[in-house]
Amino acid sequence: MRVYNRWDFTKGIIENNETPLQAAQREAKEETGLENLLFSWGNVSKDTETYGNKKNVIFFIAETFTANIVLPISPELGRPEHHEFRWVSYIDARRLLNKRLVAILDWANKLVTESK
Repeated sequence: MRVYNRWDFTKGIIENNETPLQAAQREAKEETGLENLLFSWGNVSKDTETYGNKKNVIFFIAETFTANIVLPISPELGRPEHHEFRWVSYIDARRLLNKRLVAILDWANKLVTESK
């Protein structure tokens, strides 16, 4: 997902009475329209290193068979939250992401590759 010139993964705030996994599912739907994600690795997650104003993000690995993404309009913004969405290879993703997110990508790639 790209917003302005920065590439990122779907993420957001955990709402009341939500688990981190439920928040990840909700945010994926809100930001990409993706539903019915398969969390084949269950609750396995990885946190980013702390950044900004003491922020960190918990990431999970999910699979989808949906290829075409239409970025939904955010009711709060009146436009999509992101400017662009792409499916890219692992190598291309490493080139697009910042160091903090490359660590998450590498973790996910290792987990997925080792489970095949």
